[in-house]
Amino acid sequence: MLSLEGIGWTLPGGEQILKKIDLTVPDGKLTVVTGPNGGGKTSLAKLIAGVERPTAGRILLDGEDITDWDVTRRAKAGVAYAFQQPVRFKGLTVRDLLAIAAGGELCEGRICDLLATVGLCAREYEDRAVDASLSGGESKRIELATVLARENARVLVFDEPEAGIDLWSFTSLIQAFERLKRRKKEALLVISHQERILEIADHIVVVAEGLVRQSGPRAAVLPALMAGDKAAMCPRGKEG
Repeated sequence: MLSLEGIGWTLPGGEQILKKIDLTVPDGKLTVVTGPNGGGKTSLAKLIAGVERPTAGRILLDGEDITDWDVTRRAKAGVAYAFQQPVRFKGLTVRDLLAIAAGGELCEGRICDLLATVGLCAREYEDRAVDASLSGGESKRIELATVLARENARVLVFDEPEAGIDLWSFTSLIQAFERLKRRKKEALLVISHQERILEIADHIVVVAEGLVRQSGPRAAVLPALMAGDKAAMCPRGKEG
């Protein structure tokens, strides 16, 4: 289980992005964070992954304080993070990247399963270089596959996983989230505005202006979003 207690984050220039965020992400459940662009959702994901450090509060993983851990130590402890904009790696193939994520060589069947989950054919992609030759959508799907490959994962964080993938791949992604939920193992946190992802959430958290504005079971939160706050689910512009 992942817990955030009083998390705040202020930029060096003094702009306060997050203000006393309290959030619990339980194991075996899908928690979806949504809200208007610029509200702090992606910043929250980066703080969980260790890409950024909070200026207030603490982060706990199964009760252990990991607030001061860097991104490498968190990754080794089982915090897996899929960036909104995937990183490219010159000199590595897709097969190499999946093996690194899994902590060892993968059999052909496992590679096929991982890539099929994100809508890619292993025969066409496993030996492709993870570089600029990949489109943005291809890079996004491959990064999602690396997160799913993590055998030691305790927390899976996905930042807008639906971005850059087609409808067929998106359906596969939804199925992957549902399989992860059924395993009742990892704590799942997804940053998303996508209605279909919100519909399979166990818990929905609305973040706006650096604060948790609403939080609760899907049945309690989603109807209000659907009825009166479409802007929170489908905003336009740049995420903050």
